[in-house]
Amino acid sequence: MKNGIYILAFLVCLTSFGQKKKSATPKATAGLAKVDNLIAEIKNGNFQVTITEKGKEIDTIVVKSADKSFAPTGCKLTSFKASGVSLYLLSWQEKTNTKTPTKTEDIVTIYTKVYDITTKKEVFSNYQITNNITEQVFLDKNKTASETQNKIRREGFEFTLNPDGSITQKSKNQENKWVYDATKKEYLDAKKKK
Repeated sequence: MKNGIYILAFLVCLTSFGQKKKSATPKATAGLAKVDNLIAEIKNGNFQVTITEKGKEIDTIVVKSADKSFAPTGCKLTSFKASGVSLYLLSWQEKTNTKTPTKTEDIVTIYTKVYDITTKKEVFSNYQITNNITEQVFLDKNKTASETQNKIRREGFEFTLNPDGSITQKSKNQENKWVYDATKKEYLDAKKKK
């Protein structure tokens, strides 16, 4: 009886150790955003726009280099026309957080870039930073009394793509309007173009 139990235990151990683990297959990375024949993706250490034709990659536009910590959110690709020319708008957000014992900063940066795919040229670029700061401020020299203060700091411009393909940038103190010049293949200040 004892021999039967030993043999049974030996067989159970043999079969459990003899099985191979299934190797984990890497998942194909889906594009962050797609429109027409363009895919925004992270590939080969770059954040890029891949241009495809009939499902095959034919060219790329490198937006920026991307390390392992790069994690864009809200990525969008949009096609539009400006002065009769087809252009593409790429926008995404990057979030960072810094924390010390008395201060926390939650920073959201919204990037917006406009590309002419036929020339593979960036024709406009914009960023807007919103920094939400929570800080413990001491009210006396001995640091016995404190209060929590919240502040919001903004930098850069709020970006608006208008229905006619023109661009408006707004900040607290300033507003800029840009129109696309099809012959120069760039956005020009609307005030100077008149």
